[in-house]
Amino acid sequence: MSKLKTTKALSKRIRVSKNGKLVRNRAGKRHLNSGMSPKRRRKLRRPAPVGQGFEKRIKRALGHAAS
Repeated sequence: MSKLKTTKALSKRIRVSKNGKLVRNRAGKRHLNSGMSPKRRRKLRRPAPVGQGFEKRIKRALGHAAS
């Protein structure tokens, strides 16, 4: 079986934390932010964990980086 290639689109969006968890950026902060409360904008700044349902697929797509 040949080597698995890293899916570059995913590697640019998701990173592996020091504890081995998958972390992603939150959606919804590109534009139309003036209508949001400062608290909402602040919360969107923080990274979010990847959902458990996607974790196995994403780890496989990331290749050795997520193992």
